[in-house]
Amino acid sequence: MVLVMSEKRTTITIPPELDAEMTPAVRAFVEVLLARIESLETEVSELKRMIGMNPQNSSVPPSSEHPHAKQPKPKRKSSGRKRGGQEGHTKHQRTLVPPEQVTETITLKPSHCRRCGQNLQGHDPEPHRHQVFELPEIKPLITEYLRHRLRCSCCGISTTAALPDGVPQGQTGPRLVAFTALLMAYFRQSKRRTALFLEALCNIPCSAGLTVKHQNIATKALRGCYERMRRALPRSDAVAMDETPAKEANRKAWLWTAVTKRFTLFHIADTRKADVVKELLGKDFSGIVTSDRYGGYDWIRKQQLCWAHLLRDFQSLIDVGGKVKTIGRRLKEYAQRLFHNWHRYRDGTITRQTMRQNIRKLWWPVYAALEEGTLRLRGKHAGMCQHILDRVDHLWTFLKHDNVEPTNNASERSLRHAVIWRKLSFGTQSASGSRFVETMLSVIETCRQQNRDIFAYVTEAVQSHFHGYPTPKLLFGV
Repeated sequence: MVLVMSEKRTTITIPPELDAEMTPAVRAFVEVLLARIESLETEVSELKRMIGMNPQNSSVPPSSEHPHAKQPKPKRKSSGRKRGGQEGHTKHQRTLVPPEQVTETITLKPSHCRRCGQNLQGHDPEPHRHQVFELPEIKPLITEYLRHRLRCSCCGISTTAALPDGVPQGQTGPRLVAFTALLMAYFRQSKRRTALFLEALCNIPCSAGLTVKHQNIATKALRGCYERMRRALPRSDAVAMDETPAKEANRKAWLWTAVTKRFTLFHIADTRKADVVKELLGKDFSGIVTSDRYGGYDWIRKQQLCWAHLLRDFQSLIDVGGKVKTIGRRLKEYAQRLFHNWHRYRDGTITRQTMRQNIRKLWWPVYAALEEGTLRLRGKHAGMCQHILDRVDHLWTFLKHDNVEPTNNASERSLRHAVIWRKLSFGTQSASGSRFVETMLSVIETCRQQNRDIFAYVTEAVQSHFHGYPTPKLLFGV
């Protein structure tokens, strides 16, 4: 047999002199073996490609990457300088707080001259300010209500004094409930570690079971706000969406996120089907959705495909090599030119009109490269080009609408916090746990969007719940 070497793969053919000596049965057997070899080489090539996949060269979102994964860094030549601050480097110190925020002020005056020993008197109008930050001794505030039970001298019935409005029936106040909920949802601590934290550092007796009660109270207190966001989502003009695998009671689930200009909504569902998108947005949704190329969004009429995902798709073509690499390089170049103009517009270097004019010049080159990919490439590479080509109108929606960006980075950024929580907690253990997670993550991310104090809002919501009041509004109109 003769080995004919190609760029990526070895092709094995039967030499004519051997082919002439083979019986039909032997020839058929050899052809089966050759086909098997070619199939295995294709499989090996694909496995090698998959091993090298990462968020930079595939459709795998950055949110799916392990939070502690480190990207290889290129080696740099040593500068020969010592570690740390260099000579002439400005020293960085903690910013001093204003005098009105200081708990205690201690005035220090020197009594003698450090040179001659003469007694010193007077006042320094601008003394050197030195501040020391310290934690106070943490002691819980315990309020005891002595509820007297008195017997009526007339009818003999005993009556116990009722608790004042807003006082919880349990033994935990609103700040403690909010603190416990944020330890689990915001600071990503397990129920057991949360209980240990409260006992060891806050001197509050706690158990894992008690954290569950706090979790349920927080869910009820904040659910009204969550439901208002659910109702407001279908009326949004533009939504960036993404999803990632999750777990509920050791069953596979999906964590969805929808980011609008005003708020961020999380939702845990047991499926990745388009039905979830329809449930969240409504079947009559008329806004614009920015997403990756997942088919669950295909029913939406107005879309913006995420160019960050496309850039990773183009990089995957480059990594294949050969003619696939050539087309991938062209598409990646066009994507980079698009981002260059978009970033110049965002930082104010060019106007929106100039940005649109520059990016519109890429329309035909991108279309031509995709069409060439469908004709010249094979298999999934041609299928990828065809899939994008079928949705080519969704590549340029952001040029027509000021409230739409060319990527769904907003949803991926919000989802990343949730993914880190998922990796540390291993998912939820029940439906009530899923409701707690989706509610708390929605409130936390929305507070971040609004630069709002998360702890203050959750505390206010729990206090309103104890009083029987509606959940306080998180932002205007929601």
